[in-house]
Amino acid sequence: MMPVVVKQGDSPVILGMPHGGTHVPDALMARLNDRGRALSDTDWHIAQLYHELLPGITTVEATFHRYVIDANRDPAGASLYPGANTTSLCPTTDFDGLKIWAEGQEPGADEITARRAQYHATYHAALAAEVERVKARHGVAIVYDCHSIRSTIPFLFPGLLPVFSIGTNDGQTCAAQVSDAVSAPCFAAKPFDAVLNGRFKGGWTTRHYGQPETGVHAIQMELVQRAYLAAEAAPWTYAPQIAAPLRAVLAKILQSLDTLARSGALTP
Repeated sequence: MMPVVVKQGDSPVILGMPHGGTHVPDALMARLNDRGRALSDTDWHIAQLYHELLPGITTVEATFHRYVIDANRDPAGASLYPGANTTSLCPTTDFDGLKIWAEGQEPGADEITARRAQYHATYHAALAAEVERVKARHGVAIVYDCHSIRSTIPFLFPGLLPVFSIGTNDGQTCAAQVSDAVSAPCFAAKPFDAVLNGRFKGGWTTRHYGQPETGVHAIQMELVQRAYLAAEAAPWTYAPQIAAPLRAVLAKILQSLDTLARSGALTP
């Protein structure tokens, strides 16, 4: 299986999907314990959630699971949230802080290096190529990084996450107009709730690509799975009727970003 699938479009907006993949090579799956094989930290059905919300949008989607390697972590292994609980480049625990590998089967340094080259670098080479292509066409590019997560994970954060968690690394990864185009529909979408630069300020993708002074803007959207799944538990069933109101807001966001990028207001 190819590590990444790219669907090219004519929009200045690019959807990054680093955590929707569920492929784990057989040799690695055999080394995971029962908890790891459940793949519970997947961004379940994220591609389906965003499907056809904006005509002509480009998508860059990882097919491999984040337990193989996390394409939204710093490839050097540095923590994006120093002092806070998180998972690593090649995770050894799940979001509940519990081990995912059978005893003695955790990846070592050489294996991590190999996975980084085979998967992480391949995903970001594809994403970087699309950023370059889109920017050459439009003068600007907006990387919109798509994520989802369970509503409550005490190991990572206290309480209940809002439906929309928007990350711009405290305004560093995109122009204020981009942040506003995403945030305004979220804060106006009742009964949904939203936060900007709360627990999730943007992962490595957002921080790496977001260079607004060069015309490349990046923003992360973390959605809670209660807003589009039948339940936040196996079998993680996509629920179209539950998802419909969320998709309406997401469609408005993507259209606003497309219009903004085409207007010339973001041209450096």
